[in-house]
Amino acid sequence: MVSRAYTVAFEGVEARSVEVQCAVSPGLPAFSIVGLPDKAVSEARDRIRAALTSMAIALPSKRITVNLSPADLPKEGSHFDLPIAIALLCALDILPADVIETTVALGELSLDGSLVPVLGALPAAMRAAEDGRALLCPAGSGPEAAWVDATCVTAAASLTEVVQHYAGLAPLEPAQPGEVQSDTGLRDLRDVKGQERAKRALEIAAAGRHHLLMVGTPGAGKSMIAARMPGILPPLTPFEALETSMIHSLAGLLKEGGISRSRPFREPHHTASMAAIVGGGRGAKPGEISLAHNGVLFMDEFPEFARTVLETLRQPIETGEVMVARANAHIRYPCRFMLLAAANPCKCGYLSDPERACSRAPVCGEDYLGRISGPLMDRFDLRIEVPPVSLSDLDLPADGESSATIAARVAAARALQETRFQGHPMHHNADAEGEMLHEIATPDSEGQALLSKTADRFGLTARGYHRVLRVARTIADLERSETVRHPHVAEALSYRMMGAKTL
Repeated sequence: MVSRAYTVAFEGVEARSVEVQCAVSPGLPAFSIVGLPDKAVSEARDRIRAALTSMAIALPSKRITVNLSPADLPKEGSHFDLPIAIALLCALDILPADVIETTVALGELSLDGSLVPVLGALPAAMRAAEDGRALLCPAGSGPEAAWVDATCVTAAASLTEVVQHYAGLAPLEPAQPGEVQSDTGLRDLRDVKGQERAKRALEIAAAGRHHLLMVGTPGAGKSMIAARMPGILPPLTPFEALETSMIHSLAGLLKEGGISRSRPFREPHHTASMAAIVGGGRGAKPGEISLAHNGVLFMDEFPEFARTVLETLRQPIETGEVMVARANAHIRYPCRFMLLAAANPCKCGYLSDPERACSRAPVCGEDYLGRISGPLMDRFDLRIEVPPVSLSDLDLPADGESSATIAARVAAARALQETRFQGHPMHHNADAEGEMLHEIATPDSEGQALLSKTADRFGLTARGYHRVLRVARTIADLERSETVRHPHVAEALSYRMMGAKTL
């Protein structure tokens, strides 16, 4: 007789169903696991044997064979311990087969039989719901998995509790979802003295999910301004929160099963490797661009990143997804993020400062910012100079708009875009393309004349031309204007042409 249990194997954010087959047959005593298991899965037999011994359950002197089907799918991770254990207990007639076959299980076993939380409980619950099965997981993973209300989630602290639950001796209550986490450490734009143009560019970027590059001398406030971005972004929608949390679940970033409605804000160091930024390494884990999905990726000291790392950003910026291709894995991750970058104008940082003039100007600036390729630079919708703030301005009281005021305008602009793109695969002005872009962003006659004249004079690429239209549409949305007018086009061009002149 062959008993069956079910679990999942992860391919990116997708959880694929795996059938765990267990057969106890006459022969020399042995415990083998087949079906492309990795080292962690192969070692499950020793953990299971010790856990059953702690429960006073002795394995029979027979041949135990466990097959993980489909056999050609690589199986990685310690979460296979629990499904193998319950399939074995079912083969020994300790657990009922009919209930086990309607359950997806995952969890790591300790030698004393307790269950250790594992990564990926949320996508596993999604797969269980799609397959019409319940989910069995460790108690520490229950609050995370319970956010999927389409399936019944049972969370047990030990293998003993699992046996008692399915035997009807001590039924477990369904797990409850974790708390919605709130970010209370948001910084206020009102704290930034001066830099009105940078604040305006930040607002436009937030409203339309446009990519922004800030160039300025050290200490001008680039990082300070970027750190205020989370305070003006609208919260994640329920669908976005679930989608983002599935990626964070695979990376082990969900604390106590709680889901956050705040948009991710990732800021990797400029020494980060390509695998850390794009994804990869052991198991082809998600990188920073995927962890920033539906949020912001802030890259300070932008030219200091390795050239190969910067160039790998070009395709994900356009497509909103990345394919992590390795010899043993081809994993696709979503990565629709807003790129926020900051850079000094040159190596010493004082190319544009008249009081501390760079001794190697202009070669120093050309060499330094030349590390950013033209195609990558072309993908920034907004490029601004951030000049230094005078010491006299620092002593003035804060008189600018608060983040809450700006956030209200950003939310209103995004609400317009949500209505506009309803029924379309795009979600923000930065995503608009083709006929849809021309339909929503064609300016009036004066604006079109200005755009055409500027495009001819400065040699705008087709991508640059379309990005100006997208930014102009966002500026119009912030003013609640139905049409894109001449002032909107002029402001959008000023951000792009200023960057072209400076860079």
